[in-house]
Amino acid sequence: MSDSLRWVARLQPQLGTWVEIRACGPAQRIERAVRCAYGHIARVQQRMSFHHPDSMLTRLNLHAHRQPQPADALTWAVLRKALAMWRASGGVFDVTVAAPLVRRGVLPDHGFSTLRAPIGSDALVLLPQRQVALRRPVLLTLDGIAKGEAVDRAIACLRRWGVVSAVVNAGGDLRAFGTRPVPLAVRASDGVVHAAGSLQNAAVASSMQGQSGEQQRRFPGRLLHPAQPARPDGATQVWTVMAAQCWRADALTKVAALAEAPQRAALVARLGGRLLQVEAWDGGQAA
Repeated sequence: MSDSLRWVARLQPQLGTWVEIRACGPAQRIERAVRCAYGHIARVQQRMSFHHPDSMLTRLNLHAHRQPQPADALTWAVLRKALAMWRASGGVFDVTVAAPLVRRGVLPDHGFSTLRAPIGSDALVLLPQRQVALRRPVLLTLDGIAKGEAVDRAIACLRRWGVVSAVVNAGGDLRAFGTRPVPLAVRASDGVVHAAGSLQNAAVASSMQGQSGEQQRRFPGRLLHPAQPARPDGATQVWTVMAAQCWRADALTKVAALAEAPQRAALVARLGGRLLQVEAWDGGQAA
């Protein structure tokens, strides 16, 4: 390695998990590059957190069904991607599913006027000049795409600072670039770690479906689709998708979990991803 390059590894609590950044770049700039990358992740969290009562997302959920609301460029970009994924997936990926999760106590109630509006991203309207409107009082949650967007923003920042190789790992969302392949392993719902090849200049994301009570406490989150019945209690499955961008991999794990089985892999592929792992509902080994 050239004397002008240096490897660093940093770990910070963000996005409800630990975010690790390992990067190699110019020795004089690598620390600032990593700080910049964490700053981009923090901005995604600040603006798109459902839990924060003052986030941009909360303001949209409280007011956009009454009057169009201005959105910042970052939130607007993620909403555009979410709406495009909803259309392309035939409604399988849907960011308007927060109200049922609030009713169940999974997400907080910030004083929303109603939790009973029919879900569906047809309610989301993106108007000129970054105005956002809701045709009915649905509640948006960007948990299925924002973490991946944060990872992508961090990677883009590192590249701008001249970093030549890096890995950003935000729990179940990971992206790597550079000439060195990164060994990849996926933790199954039973806790067993399975080797899954390597990752190079690509992203991968995993989501768990059908958590038991204990798993829900350790890995909070829900996958919900109005057209599907609830999975049997305690039945779990981990879905892992590789894609060029982490936001896409993140979103496509939800598509994989909620799509009908015969079309699952083909739908993920058509939307720009590759399904890496399918577990049996009885807790069997990864395929």
